[in-house]
Amino acid sequence: MNAEQLKNSILQRAIEGKLVEQRPEEGTAAELLREIKVEKARLVKEGKLKKEKPLPEIKAEEIPFEIPESWEWGRLGDVFNLQAGKNIVSAEIHETQNKQHPYPCYGGNGLRGYVSTFNRKGDYPLIGRQGALCGNINFASNIFYATEHAVVVETYCNTSVKWAGLFLKALNLNQYATATAQPGLAVRTINQVIIPLPPLAEQKRIVAKIEELLPHVEQYGKAHDELTALNEKFPDAMKKSILQYAMEGKLVEQREEEGTAKELLAAIKAEKARLVKEGRLKKEKPLPEIKAEEVPFEIPKSWEWVRLSTVTKQIGDIDHKMPPTVPEGIPYISPLNFTNDGIDYDSAKKIKKEDYDKLAKKIYPECGDIIFPRYGTIGVIRQVDTDRPFLASYSCCVIKLLSNSMNRNYVKLVLDSPLTKAEINRYTNKTTQPNVGLNSIQQFLIPLPPLAEQKRIVAKIEELLSCCGALGNESTA
Repeated sequence: MNAEQLKNSILQRAIEGKLVEQRPEEGTAAELLREIKVEKARLVKEGKLKKEKPLPEIKAEEIPFEIPESWEWGRLGDVFNLQAGKNIVSAEIHETQNKQHPYPCYGGNGLRGYVSTFNRKGDYPLIGRQGALCGNINFASNIFYATEHAVVVETYCNTSVKWAGLFLKALNLNQYATATAQPGLAVRTINQVIIPLPPLAEQKRIVAKIEELLPHVEQYGKAHDELTALNEKFPDAMKKSILQYAMEGKLVEQREEEGTAKELLAAIKAEKARLVKEGRLKKEKPLPEIKAEEVPFEIPKSWEWVRLSTVTKQIGDIDHKMPPTVPEGIPYISPLNFTNDGIDYDSAKKIKKEDYDKLAKKIYPECGDIIFPRYGTIGVIRQVDTDRPFLASYSCCVIKLLSNSMNRNYVKLVLDSPLTKAEINRYTNKTTQPNVGLNSIQQFLIPLPPLAEQKRIVAKIEELLSCCGALGNESTA
């Protein structure tokens, strides 16, 4: 429950007569209603109030809940006098208060500015009667101007103005607005809305109790907002922390029987040599050696720092020219087609089969490959989970992984880690449209554990992230 919901709950208890106790010595609302009727009749006789048609009696089926015996249900038009303000042109309303424009001007959504004239004196609740916020409640006091978009609520017989505003808010008058492009509240409509009426002394005690509770509600609201913010940050912050620990070799223990990364590098070299010999992989240019100043942190002795291209099968992109699109064809995806956890192939642009065949000669995505955006949302990766043919836009590169020597999920986790985010920042070209070049991605540093340890790291991360998700769900429940 947030602060607004708590405030609404307090108001609901108030209008049901459950916020403060009833006291017999304070009289009844029936007596108050009779006094209001007498006062309104006197004002009509004096010409200070226009005589209105009698409102219909309240039927049993209109009453939404029980109220204390000392209370009464009354229609707003009988308890108050509701009257819309007067029209005023915008040019006459000034943003700041000065000698020429000393009077506050209130519209349907509160203070609009300041004007040179006024049409009300005293303390009143105001009901907004126009626009998306119609039915909202504001207060105006002293000398002011009410526009035609504000309904001024006149109270009688010392009825508490604050009580009136609070109960009017609890009635949710917006529900009576016309369902049009520009919602509005007609005075004749809200005149017939019913309101629970307590005796005068109890009105004041209700107001005092609500004012006593509101500071606590505000404190609760601040605490609730802070907790909500922490809960929202928790999964992401914890994921980053877990991934960083994993990259530093601190998430699982090292085991001598699992060998070393040097031995794994020899196996990777052999696998890539075999693929080159079979004509399934193009021979790569040598990558620059890793300098000591490039290494961001220490890793276990059994690990090795390597460049991304060393442990992947291929990192490439297609020609940098968008082929013509067609209504039906092969999907041509970009980061715009990324969903929260995948790729929406159906929403992608489509290209002809012959254009696909031509572009796919350079590189095409397959199930298990990683799509790595080089522009815009740089490094917000997605792993391919389909065998359907498609192409990734030249705004992305495709990272093809080795099937025998590397754990695919470990490489994906590295690319999702704070380490890769740092590598992206290191290599990003700070141009009008920031981007990371293909050669730069190939040179990204990654920490390489033995293959068996890679698998254990992936399993541990999946276990921990599952726990984080459960904790996050519990804290927001």
